[in-house]
Amino acid sequence: MALSYKARRRWALVILLIGMPLYVVVAVNLIDLIERPSIPVELAIYVGLGFLWALPFRFIFRGIGQADPAANTDGGGPAD
Repeated sequence: MALSYKARRRWALVILLIGMPLYVVVAVNLIDLIERPSIPVELAIYVGLGFLWALPFRFIFRGIGQADPAANTDGGGPAD
């Protein structure tokens, strides 16, 4: 069953406000467990981890920044 637009917006908010900070803390702690690599290697690791966190959530974030496709689109603006 596909999530509605409102449900996807809510889940996106939860993921960004709760999941993302938790992921950052876990990523930093994992890097801390190993001996600190050189700055370019560390940067590459963080960029890679920053990309990987969003992969499982692509379907939730897709189209969130656009208007609700099921919303009433009667024009509602001023008449010309």
